[in-house]
Amino acid sequence: MAGSVEKLLALLELEQLDVDLYRGAQPDTERQRVFGGQVAGQALIAACRSADPEFELHSLHSLFLRPGDTRVPIIYQVHRIRDGRSFETRRVVALQHGREIYSQTCSFQKPEPGFDHSDSMPQVGGPESGMPLVDLAARNEEDLRQWQHEWAGLDMRHLGITGMGLDADPHRAAQARLWVRVDGDLPTDPVIQKAAFTYASDLTLIGAALVPHGITVNSKKLQPASLDHTIWFHRPLRADHWWLYDQESPSASGGRGLALARVFSQSGELVATVAQEGLIRRIG
Repeated sequence: MAGSVEKLLALLELEQLDVDLYRGAQPDTERQRVFGGQVAGQALIAACRSADPEFELHSLHSLFLRPGDTRVPIIYQVHRIRDGRSFETRRVVALQHGREIYSQTCSFQKPEPGFDHSDSMPQVGGPESGMPLVDLAARNEEDLRQWQHEWAGLDMRHLGITGMGLDADPHRAAQARLWVRVDGDLPTDPVIQKAAFTYASDLTLIGAALVPHGITVNSKKLQPASLDHTIWFHRPLRADHWWLYDQESPSASGGRGLALARVFSQSGELVATVAQEGLIRRIG
């Protein structure tokens, strides 16, 4: 995965094979399956390359169909669904071994003025008050080595979960908050910023759905996987600046958990909303 910002940028640099056909490289990884954020970020790049640059990506909706193979590149085929005066739509299919492993539908809008309101950011401590996620995830030298190899391109500061750092809310079953940023400078290109954000947004949501159940996403008693992933981009964002990932899980049932997240810039703007349903199948 992205052990540095340079490796993340390399992942997002797709090779164009033909019109609306791209190839995405694989990182040096020990994972057996492609990280969902990687395929989502690469697909976003493919969609944006095929859209009119006057239009801005405002939402993506995706399904994870099959586990990705980390040993071979991923082919991205873009379908131009609609070209309108105000909106454009692209569908991207990710392919390996002749089969679809992921699909993403992206909507683009030509910027225009309109009504404006948003939620306020909750009262939280700044990034310096959070615990580096590596300190929680790396319980021994081997875990630390794997984290540095796979995830060191992201700086993540854990603020708390329901009952541990966050007060219990009788109206919300599970909450989790953390500060996140890409650990290094990215180009100012909004497409790169959104792709990097998409990459990072997939890492912690399943964990939010597990908060009430006393089990973590890396437990050997759990089979976790992203099933779908949706992002609405409300306002300009910088993935390489701090953003608050304010997550909650309103429901878990049938071996699946739903997580929703509001994303705030450090200045308090609501810049995006994320939703994901994940597999949280108990095994053993």
